[in-house]
Amino acid sequence: MSGEAVLGEAVAAYRAALGERLVAAYALGSLAHGGFSPLVSDVDLGLVLGDPPRPDDPDRVHDVAEAVKAGGSVLHQRLSVFWATPAMLRGEVAGGRFPPLDRLDLLENGRLLAGRDVRPELGDAAAPDRDELLVAGADFAVDFLGPGHEAEAGPGSGTISVLGSLAPAGETVIAEIHHPEALLAQGIRHATKIVLFPVRFLYTAATGRVGTNEAAVAHHLDQPDARARELVAAAFRWRRQPPADPAAAAELLRRELVPLYLHYLDDHIARLTDLKESDLASAFVRWRQRLEEP
Repeated sequence: MSGEAVLGEAVAAYRAALGERLVAAYALGSLAHGGFSPLVSDVDLGLVLGDPPRPDDPDRVHDVAEAVKAGGSVLHQRLSVFWATPAMLRGEVAGGRFPPLDRLDLLENGRLLAGRDVRPELGDAAAPDRDELLVAGADFAVDFLGPGHEAEAGPGSGTISVLGSLAPAGETVIAEIHHPEALLAQGIRHATKIVLFPVRFLYTAATGRVGTNEAAVAHHLDQPDARARELVAAAFRWRRQPPADPAAAAELLRRELVPLYLHYLDDHIARLTDLKESDLASAFVRWRQRLEEP
């Protein structure tokens, strides 16, 4: 089963479920802009539904996605569906699921799979600016990779399972960064995301562009003061071919992953402070403190 085949199944399922409500379907992510790796990549699909929005749109999109994800292959399980109506994409009404980075990916890289291309009708209002991209990326990072927002901690916060126990997602990632063997034990897909996420966020913050792995890694390695140069290059290779020597990979992670994250955190603390995003900046400061703890 290929990523393209999963997209084809998903589009057919949405056509059957939504009928004329489905205005357009797009391949997003690496299946649109290149660099897809069956070993680690997600299968990203963007849907544009007709206006006006309907109350049952979220449930219908979710139910079809869950049915396709039950298709049996690993790539089926990696299907990620983004959706909105044109009015939602232009910011005229709330709703849908199209975060700023994915909205920019739609506008810049989306590959039309079905329907008509609506992007020329969206205008400049649909395009997120660099500050919006920075804040959205930081908000995601602090919850998924870092200690999270204090106000969101406690019961109901996002959790993932590691070594048989449940912990807040960011707390688990912090522990994995300090214990590379545990990080590698989660699989190469997870490990490469943990290494390359900050590289991609740094790229987007600096350029205002979608941080594809290839572009972000090339940009990072081109910097004269690049941190964790060997690790970033290795993680990019691991997306295609897992490390042949896990012990050497763990040692490389142990040596370079914390410095990479500290560089990323320092960069974003300064940027978020300049934007007067005090809550996010404070969360990044707490995250930095946690990483420096023994």
